[in-house]
Amino acid sequence: MTSSRPYLLRALHEWVLENNLTPYVVVDASLPGVDVPKDFVSNGQIVLNISPGAVRGLHIGNEYLEFNARFGGVPMQVIVPILAVMAVYAKENGQGMVFGAEPGGHPPTGEGKDKSGKSKAGEGKEKKESTRPALKVVK
Repeated sequence: MTSSRPYLLRALHEWVLENNLTPYVVVDASLPGVDVPKDFVSNGQIVLNISPGAVRGLHIGNEYLEFNARFGGVPMQVIVPILAVMAVYAKENGQGMVFGAEPGGHPPTGEGKDKSGKSKAGEGKEKKESTRPALKVVK
């Protein structure tokens, strides 16, 4: 089966905009094929505002999220493989979705599979709480 992530990402992006809120995505900048401004990457992640006022030419395809934007006044084309998108949410209230691992894809940062192929997400939360992806308010 094809990945559900691009369909969910498009739907949540539309839902956030229809509610007059600002859509943000969290991207794992360490994955191959991610082309984002490295100066704005923190802890291997970058939070991007994908509202119509912040970007131009936004295209959420089945393989890539692409748009043009300015970072520190410098124009740049941003290209993000859909599997690198870790979450999409509304800036104002934090409502949205964090994506988990999908079969055949790279697991999100801090997750993986054990030898039996079962997801290890959620195991050892008491010991490694800081390795889970987390959303934070960006002002």
